[in-house]
Amino acid sequence: MGMKLGVMLPLGAGDGPGGGVPGWKDVRGVAEAAEQGGLDSVWIADHFLYRDAEDKIFGMHDSWTLLSAVAAVTERVELGNMVLCASFRDPGLTAKMAATLDEVSGGRLTLGVGAGWHDPEYETFGLPTDHRVGRFTEWLEIVARLIRGETVTYDGTYYSVSEANLDPAPPHRIPILVAGHRPRMMKLTTQWADAWNTAWYGTPNDRVDERLQTLQDALQAADRPADTMTTTVGILVRDPDQPSTDPSPNAIPVKELPAAITAYEKLGVDHLIISPDPMTPTAVERIAEARKQLPS
Repeated sequence: MGMKLGVMLPLGAGDGPGGGVPGWKDVRGVAEAAEQGGLDSVWIADHFLYRDAEDKIFGMHDSWTLLSAVAAVTERVELGNMVLCASFRDPGLTAKMAATLDEVSGGRLTLGVGAGWHDPEYETFGLPTDHRVGRFTEWLEIVARLIRGETVTYDGTYYSVSEANLDPAPPHRIPILVAGHRPRMMKLTTQWADAWNTAWYGTPNDRVDERLQTLQDALQAADRPADTMTTTVGILVRDPDQPSTDPSPNAIPVKELPAAITAYEKLGVDHLIISPDPMTPTAVERIAEARKQLPS
């Protein structure tokens, strides 16, 4: 099997029709286009809000609720968080939600997680911004051990559980994906993750090469075989025949996607995750068509 190809789903302001907030029908339409077009996966970001440099606030839906709904209306595509912010939900709750969504989806979930970064949403909702990686270190261990079937007792600085387990247990082993590139995050990736992500790019460049080498160095330092880690890369793809809702200089036109897929596959990337502009069923259909242009 060749490299997998997935797409991001709309979540908040800027992602919906005309640059507005997407409704459920918009999210569902993009997910169904991916499933019907033969793509491998759909992914959704996780934010409470976004505040730009001009202090304008953009609203967001709850990503976990949307992903659960997508699980119920699709049958084949893999489902993933890109990525779930550890600070928003305690580790026990996150593990329980993951086990339940995996049940609903029939084993299609990849639990993508990260330490978080966007201070305005933390401050607005009263979340602590200190020691984010320290908090994530404890959070990730608890989540990983719970969803892998352990009964966990843990007494940390930020989190604690006592004889916690998942009952009912998830019916499948849920892969954990970690996004990050700094040394502490890479060490956590090699310790707990099944997959790793770096984003957002256009065609491969020196920065992509640098990030991929960072992963290889971390795996080597941990004495972990490279083939035990799934490598995912996020890229930006523009459909020039539709009005842009989030123009980015890094975005490549959809007609250049076949060449980009080939280039990333040569780099050893296992799964390419596309953020389409605009986030519409038509854009996803064109992504699926571009993939079909590749030699079988």
